[in-house]
Amino acid sequence: MSWKTTILATLLLLGTPVLAETVFVEAARDATLIEDPDGARANGSGPLLFAGRTSQAQNGIRRGLLYFDVAAVLPRNAIIESASLRMFHPGGNNAAREIRLNRVLADWGEGASAAAGGGGAVSETGDATWLHAFYDHAVWVHNGGQFVGRASSAQEVGPTGFYTWESTEHLVQDVRLWKSAPQRNFGWILIGDETTRQNTKKFASRENPDRSIRPQLEIAYRLPGFGRP
Repeated sequence: MSWKTTILATLLLLGTPVLAETVFVEAARDATLIEDPDGARANGSGPLLFAGRTSQAQNGIRRGLLYFDVAAVLPRNAIIESASLRMFHPGGNNAAREIRLNRVLADWGEGASAAAGGGGAVSETGDATWLHAFYDHAVWVHNGGQFVGRASSAQEVGPTGFYTWESTEHLVQDVRLWKSAPQRNFGWILIGDETTRQNTKKFASRENPDRSIRPQLEIAYRLPGFGRP
């Protein structure tokens, strides 16, 4: 065997080198949609996000909105390999409930309304509400937000603690889309159990005083020219 053949065989055994990078992205916007027939309640800047159904007999549905500016933090030629979302549930409802992430299809606002509880506050200019993408002039095509019917990822949330929506094919597709076409990035909506009362889950929002528990998107990527092992 010649020395050239030996080197080639060695390179084939070692495989192509990999340059993997990971970035952690904080939410740039978030809000909670408060079910209300007039769109009069919102929670754009509160310390918590809510998803599920409250104990109220009427207008009890809550849905969280999250937006991450993916294109601003990734190299233009980045090839995204995986993505996962980590959020903190501060407790108050320990029963396990599935919380789904669905890709949002229309832009929305984060207004100044703020409440620590699931009842929300009076809607303010630019808030996302049950009726409005931007209060009080731009409305959703469907009340409660416009989003893809299929979940991108789902996670059972129980007692207090951190929870991760693991990387899936659809979750990665979402992030790849947002990188290549940032004008189509409207984030995700958090949807919980909306059929039975008193099962709302809450999560630390990007405005939470404790930065260590705010929502965080983890993205793993590689650059062209560096293949998989």
